[in-house]
Amino acid sequence: MSQRLSDVLQRLAATIAARKGGDPSVSYTAKLLNDPALAAKKLGEEAVETVIAAVAQGPDALAAESADLLYHWLALMAASGVSLDAVAEKLEAREGTSGIAEKASRKR
Repeated sequence: MSQRLSDVLQRLAATIAARKGGDPSVSYTAKLLNDPALAAKKLGEEAVETVIAAVAQGPDALAAESADLLYHWLALMAASGVSLDAVAEKLEAREGTSGIAEKASRKR
């Protein structure tokens, strides 16, 4: 990941965290943070829009939809009380393991 993207995501995560407890009637982020189910629904919508952009709308649309997707993912994590460190821990645990082997190791 580029340092630029990492820096932007860190600033965005901090902005989202600062909206916690805000007034949902004046802040879209506060509205998402106040309603994890809504945040999850919006993430799903953005995921679909990202896929559509990838297959039918070109690189600029894909970049724009990816930005929306990342914002909504960060908002969902914050709304659900899942730290980014917890996500990093899960990713670190999978490092060096093939995707096929990792999936096979999950309990069903």
